[in-house]
Parts: sequence; C-alpha cells; structure tokens
Amino acid sequence: MNRLACTIVIMTAALLAGCRDDARTSDLPPPRTLTAEAIGNYCGMNVLEHPGPKGHILLAGWPEPVWFSSARDTLAYTMLPEEAKTISAIYVSDMARAASWDNPGIENWIEARQASFVIGSRMRSGMGADEAVPFGDRAAAERFVAEHGGRIVGFADVPRDYILGGDSDSSHMDGAGTPQRVAEGRAGHAH
Repeated sequence: MNRLACTIVIMTAALLAGCRDDARTSDLPPPRTLTAEAIGNYCGMNVLEHPGPKGHILLAGWPEPVWFSSARDTLAYTMLPEEAKTISAIYVSDMARAASWDNPGIENWIEARQASFVIGSRMRSGMGADEAVPFGDRAAAERFVAEHGGRIVGFADVPRDYILGGDSDSSHMDGAGTPQRVAEGRAGHAH
C-alpha cells in the first residue's frame, strides 16, 4: 500500500507541475499586431519597410512593445547587458506561417523561447545582416534549411557571437553546414 500511495503522490505532483507550465504560458501577455507606427528600436526605421522576420518584446510595467526590424535584433536585445531585463514576452515572426520572406506577416507571432531558429542560412535580415530565422514548426525549419542552408537551434542555443558579432568567433555556416569566416565588414551587427 505504501508503494501505491507513493506512486499517486508522484503522479499528482507531475500533473500539477504540468498545469503550472501551461498556466505560465497562458499568463504571457498576447502579442501585438504589427502596424505602420512600429519603429525599430535599433535602426529607428519603420519595421514594415524591411523584409524577413520581425520581433517585439513586451516589458513588465511598460505599455508599448519594443519593436525590431529583424528577429536577430530581437534576440540581441535579450543578450545586451544594458537593455531592460523585465521581459514579459519575446515575440518573433513565425516564418512557417509567413506568406513570403518579403511579407512575413503582421500577426503570426511565436514566443521566441518556443521557436526553432535557423542560423547561418543564405537569407539576410532587413538590414542586410545574418538572420536568425524563427519557426514554430520544426518541419518547416528543416525545409527552409534544405533550400537556404544553415542549421536549426533552439532559443537557448543561438550563439551569442552569431547575434552580436565578436572578435572571438566571426564564422557562420555555409549552405552545407560548414563553418566559414565572414568578411570583416559583415562580422558585426549591421546597422
């Protein structure tokens, strides 16, 4: 009987933990619709004027989203020590649901920590830099890699140097997944 009681306690705890995770996901503030008023935090330009995936971050206690002209800029914000760390949600364009690279959509957001990212592809961000292309569907990310090169990583595995550039590692993957040196003018964050 002791064994049965222990099993019930463990199963109940596991179920409650799963409910807490679902509650945490549902507690996220909803993503915003991309409009003509959205100005990129780093470039100061209208976000709609750039091709490729976009992003926005919602900060606790701040009414307006922080907009970004690329998914890469969105991730950069989370890595830079001088930026706010009161992040409530990080949304990036779900390119699995985008009409095209030039029309990534205004409402097809995915929380970045739930996305798969293709890094090192031949596709460039709206500002011409390497892009971290987000997908809500891994199969769509795999199709993208087959067509445009790169490799798939999760949010926590996107290399800091890939997003921010840096002297220690300015390489990226070519279409075959082989590291190659990036030309010096493109190694850093292009803006």
